[in-house]
Amino acid sequence: MRTITLYLASLFLLFLSHQVAGQEEYEKKIEVLKTQKEKITQQEKDALKFQIKDINKRVAKGDLTAEEAQLLKAEAAKKRAKNIENRIAIVENQILLLERNQGDALVLMESDTITDEGFRFGIDIDGKPAFSFRSREWKKEIKYDRRTYSDFVFAIGLNNAIIEGQSLDDSPYKIGGSRFFEMGWQWRTRIFERSNWIRFHYGFSFQFNGLKPDNNQIFVQNGNQTVLEEFEFELDKSKLRMDNLVFPVHFEFGPSRLRKTEKSFRYSIQNQFRIGLGGYGGFNLGTRQKLKYSRNGERVKDKFKRDYNTSDLIYGLSAYAGFDGILLYAKYDLNPIFKDAVVKQNNISLGLRFDL
Repeated sequence: MRTITLYLASLFLLFLSHQVAGQEEYEKKIEVLKTQKEKITQQEKDALKFQIKDINKRVAKGDLTAEEAQLLKAEAAKKRAKNIENRIAIVENQILLLERNQGDALVLMESDTITDEGFRFGIDIDGKPAFSFRSREWKKEIKYDRRTYSDFVFAIGLNNAIIEGQSLDDSPYKIGGSRFFEMGWQWRTRIFERSNWIRFHYGFSFQFNGLKPDNNQIFVQNGNQTVLEEFEFELDKSKLRMDNLVFPVHFEFGPSRLRKTEKSFRYSIQNQFRIGLGGYGGFNLGTRQKLKYSRNGERVKDKFKRDYNTSDLIYGLSAYAGFDGILLYAKYDLNPIFKDAVVKQNNISLGLRFDL
């Protein structure tokens, strides 16, 4: 109990000393302001004397006549008298404000501003900042001319191979069963400052090209050659998949709409026709073959991850055309599917691309 009493007494004395210190500080502020009133009058009178002295020098040099000098002196005296009146009124209002609030007056701080992004507001109590509030401080500055945008790219469709010396109709791969999938990220930049007719697209994509052999065949690696051979069991599924990381670049052509406001202008390709021509280059991440079949009444799933003599470097041509973010998409690998193959094969894909 004694300890609690000591604590309470200490808190009371601390509060009382704070109040006394605050009262003394507030009284000092008023005394300083009263002193300023006296200094203001003397300061403006000294400034008037300096101006009159300068006017007299100009008269002595012949730059001014006596009549012109008299007018300038009258204007200077009127200006200084008005300055004294206004400045003293400001100080008197400050004294009244402090007396009315006993020193706890709210004042603007240097951080108190109003901008397009919001406003900041601060409060001083006893000459010290109590708190500062900022609205919409998280809002990013709007860039007036935005030339670069980015999109997530997603594509899916049919995959096959162009084989040297034969047509696509004679392909050993299933037309509907062989498919490709692609996803990645791209940036598009307006090339010209005042036109959006041509854009440059660049980015990266993961490509997954699948080939499903027909007629119960599988891929077999014999040394530096990869060939198709008939499998000994009845296949439910046979598929070779090549996973690639590529870096596509395209020049895109098409109209756009200009949307201009006081804060920004933007070129929009929404609901506009566009066509892109370009290519890609990259490397093979891995190749694997999946087999599903039945052996002696038992269902078997085999996965083989080998290189199957597939090309390490991937490069080719690609193009797309369509409206808005839905596009017809085609790509053709210039590199052969299998290195050192007796008969050259090149991967070809056709499908839909979505720029999201």
